[in-house]
Amino acid sequence: MARPSRAHSEEPIRITTAATSRNADIAARQKRYLISMSIRSVCFIGAVATGLAHIDWAWPILIVAALVLPYIAVVMANAAHSKGETFSLMDSPYGRPELRGGQEWRDRQDRD
Repeated sequence: MARPSRAHSEEPIRITTAATSRNADIAARQKRYLISMSIRSVCFIGAVATGLAHIDWAWPILIVAALVLPYIAVVMANAAHSKGETFSLMDSPYGRPELRGGQEWRDRQDRD
């Protein structure tokens, strides 16, 4: 999904809404996928081991996990982390800081 063009927008782009680089995004997706598939492999090996050890309640659970994890791994790998435009910065409880200068600033300094 393409982002709307900001060429004609007066609002600046915030660094908090900037997307990560493509290489970093792909590396994170690959890492999540490899972790999920490693867990799947452990489940499959565990199912075989528990089946051979005649632990009848464990191997069906591990087989189901080994069958479901590829779907979860693919969904997680395809999920993009997009930062939204709705992020708002929290204002200070003391109000927004302002740069003051000139006569207004000197008057305030005299009062304080």
